[in-house]
Amino acid sequence: MNGFKNDIVIIGTGRVGLPLGLMLSKVGFKSSGVDKDMDIANSVNNKKMPFNEAHFDEIIKDVDFNVACDFENLAETKNIIITVGTPLLSHIETDLSQLNSVLEELTGKIVPSHNIILRSTVAPKTTEYVKKFLEKKTDYVIGKDIFLSFCPERIAEGKAYTELQELPQIIGAEDEESFRLANNIFSRLTKKTFKTNFLSAELVKLFNNISRYANFAISNHFAIVADDFGQNIYDILEMANSDYPRGNISTPGFTAGTCLRKDFGMISENIPYSDIFLSSWKVNESIPKFLVENLNKRCEISNKNVAVLGYTFKQDADDTRDSLVPKLIRYLEREVPSKIMVSEPFLEYIDDKYKNYPLINAVKKADIIYISTNHSEFIEKRDKILKNAKVDCYFVDLWNVLGKNKIFFRKSDVEI
Repeated sequence: MNGFKNDIVIIGTGRVGLPLGLMLSKVGFKSSGVDKDMDIANSVNNKKMPFNEAHFDEIIKDVDFNVACDFENLAETKNIIITVGTPLLSHIETDLSQLNSVLEELTGKIVPSHNIILRSTVAPKTTEYVKKFLEKKTDYVIGKDIFLSFCPERIAEGKAYTELQELPQIIGAEDEESFRLANNIFSRLTKKTFKTNFLSAELVKLFNNISRYANFAISNHFAIVADDFGQNIYDILEMANSDYPRGNISTPGFTAGTCLRKDFGMISENIPYSDIFLSSWKVNESIPKFLVENLNKRCEISNKNVAVLGYTFKQDADDTRDSLVPKLIRYLEREVPSKIMVSEPFLEYIDDKYKNYPLINAVKKADIIYISTNHSEFIEKRDKILKNAKVDCYFVDLWNVLGKNKIFFRKSDVEI
């Protein structure tokens, strides 16, 4: 491949980069990874997935894919795919520190014909910034000496195997060769690619995520409004959506995670006034406090045993990053309960403060039960949860996991 020994290196082998690298190896590319986290590197090099992702426990054993903790082999690899984190700083400002760190490493190792693909979710004009940075630091010209494209990841956790093969790939490039090189890679994974420019590709990714975030904010706002009026949001949703062609209101729930909770800021940081995205963020972030304060109107939390079922940010995942559950627990702590018991089936360890209780053990001891994550296990064991709860136990079930069509209810007030 133009004198290069290797085809592809993935910089950042987390929940986005590692499944991509393994799938690229599976379809025949000579691929490897780079990650500063030695635990991840050791796990991958020992053929063990460092996190849960369907189908990849088998794939990692069958492919030749290793992870290094340094950048020594970059000069020998044709395609460099960057998947490092791009979080949001506390003042609604995109944090480019991880990306900048990678770019500094690249500048001393890039050679002519290198193809660089930015895959992390980025703010508008970030790929143009990368272009200017590389051209300044290397004296190479993008599109002539080296090549650059933005090819956003679009997968959901737990669905990487399917979605890497089925979802269309957006390829943002400003020259034909950069597009061709990126297309040669991703067309081996998926049947459909879209050709566009840097900025449009960046906006596609952001618009997809932010529209979901705003849609969930509407549902959560409706839940707050309904409860403030003393009405049941689930009764309202059933009537609003049933057999009505324009009834597509989502059910409420915790809306968080490493993408949804911060991607709005990559647009909002460009706007000096309040906007619908910032308002959506405020609504979604208010849900933990709403669940504590509105339970307190019905049942005093102080000196009660409280069980919190679920700790990860989404259903059937082992990822706690940007979960809203720790925020819920902090609000519960302000009410000074007797004890808070966390039960999370996808984790062994919670933190130094809260141990991970077996599900039914926590349920039996609780005076109040918050179902904070809609794990399949909780849905499957809903009857067991209800049966083992105290007769006067209060439930807070935003997700309607227990199927009682109520956010707040006492066990003694519902049929079991």
